[in-house]
Amino acid sequence: MLLVPITKIGNTMSMAATLSPEPIFSFIETANSISELHQSHAFLLKTGLFRNPFAASRLLTKATTLPTSSSADTLSYALSIFTHIEEPNSYTYNTIIRAYSTSSFPQLSLIIFLKLLNAVHKIFPDKYTFTFIVKACATIGNAKQGQQVHGLVTKIGLEEDEYVHNTLIHMYAKCGCFGVSRGMIDGLVEDDVIAWNGLLSVFAERGLFELARELFDEMPVKNVESWNFMISGYVNVGLVDEARKVFDEMSDKDVVSWNVMITGYTKADKFAEVLALFEDMLRAKVKPDNCTLVNVLSACAGVGSLSQGKWVHAYIERYGIQVHDFLATALVDMYCKCGCIEKALEVFNGTLRKDISTWNAMIAGLSNHGFLDDALETFNELIADGIKPNEVTFVSVLSTCSQGGLLSEGRRMFDLMISEYRIQPTLVHYGCMVDLLGRFGLLEEAEELLSRLPVKEAPAIWESLLSASRSHNDVELAERIATKLLELDPHDSAGYVQLSNVLASMGRWDDVREVRRKMRSEGVTKEPGCSMIEVDGVVHEFLAGEGIIF
Repeated sequence: MLLVPITKIGNTMSMAATLSPEPIFSFIETANSISELHQSHAFLLKTGLFRNPFAASRLLTKATTLPTSSSADTLSYALSIFTHIEEPNSYTYNTIIRAYSTSSFPQLSLIIFLKLLNAVHKIFPDKYTFTFIVKACATIGNAKQGQQVHGLVTKIGLEEDEYVHNTLIHMYAKCGCFGVSRGMIDGLVEDDVIAWNGLLSVFAERGLFELARELFDEMPVKNVESWNFMISGYVNVGLVDEARKVFDEMSDKDVVSWNVMITGYTKADKFAEVLALFEDMLRAKVKPDNCTLVNVLSACAGVGSLSQGKWVHAYIERYGIQVHDFLATALVDMYCKCGCIEKALEVFNGTLRKDISTWNAMIAGLSNHGFLDDALETFNELIADGIKPNEVTFVSVLSTCSQGGLLSEGRRMFDLMISEYRIQPTLVHYGCMVDLLGRFGLLEEAEELLSRLPVKEAPAIWESLLSASRSHNDVELAERIATKLLELDPHDSAGYVQLSNVLASMGRWDDVREVRRKMRSEGVTKEPGCSMIEVDGVVHEFLAGEGIIF
């Protein structure tokens, strides 16, 4: 709602000339939604303040910096503000060009740029204009348009500007014109680490590690960003050991360096390394940020380390770090996976700003711990709060229905997901439904449901139906599915084990021995069972049946 400052200002057009714009400017600055900007916009129009170029530019700037500024709706609103400014200046042009250059619609920034060049009231693009428009060309990956902009830069005399020059180097690299990029670097009178980094970042981003390493070794000057590009490049393709070697070579590390390395270990499920590196980070007196804490909590959840997870939570509270969105999700997920559902609920209920991931983590946690009614109730609260569930939400909901044997509710949720929320079912959703139908012996309905999917795309789901068919003594169906799975992947131990069990249940022992013989001849081994337990803050891992041939 529009707050008190508007009332204080007045609401008549006749007062526009004598109004102090500061209260409305303050309201614009603190706005957090389009609806609040709409109110500010309406007031500016009503009082005539919108004709003030400075007032209009403040509104436009805020529209392009909202948390939702990258969304199509917010950008469209920002563009509508811009188009109604009677005589836009270079600042307003730069504001809207910058917004579109970093969005999913960079082509529109080029259209607005052409409008600037052809403006009736002559407006000259400056170095900021060219920096933004060159970035748009890089995002599009259009070298030809980039060359045209480069020509205009040279014509106007801005080619020597450091920022424009470095943006051009990066643009050519992003468009694959590595030779042009390198030539511009070699043409520099003085070594510029930012220019070198522009090319290095593209090599690392594209996984061209030989070129990246050669350029990195050749760089006359390196800064922490140079090292970070190398680390993140390796991490992005899963080469965490190579990333760690570069990381260990760094003499100075910032929080980004630590975060990239910690993220790499988290993605690789090397949770012990995450926790060890986090301790090293604290010893180095580098202050962790939300990214660090989210990854560390994920590692604690991965190994079931409740004591370390609680320590991280205590650290968050000690330093007054706000818990919302990703951090709230990480805490809820950690407590759920460590078996502390009460603490998970405490964090969840105490979080004012929850995104869909936070809700999903709580619903999944309740479901996994057997609180099925609570899981479904939480889902209903999510709907009541006007939050749109996603495919992950429905995985947890359908899993809950399957665990609880809620057949009609499971069918209703599956239909709701497709008809109401237009979510295309994934293999996991089909798997939940097959498990639910299998519990009730509705094998024909389950098989009909799976007939929409090729067997090769869903072996795990067919294994679920196979298990159900065995439980309900449908030997013919079980044998047919087991044979299909074996034909699909002769090296998958699950197919051999299931077929062997089916044949054993039929008393066909000669066939059982033949399946085991074939399994040995193919060198197929049964996957070992694995469990972990935390004792005195140390996580121990146990394997059962490792490498044993069935």
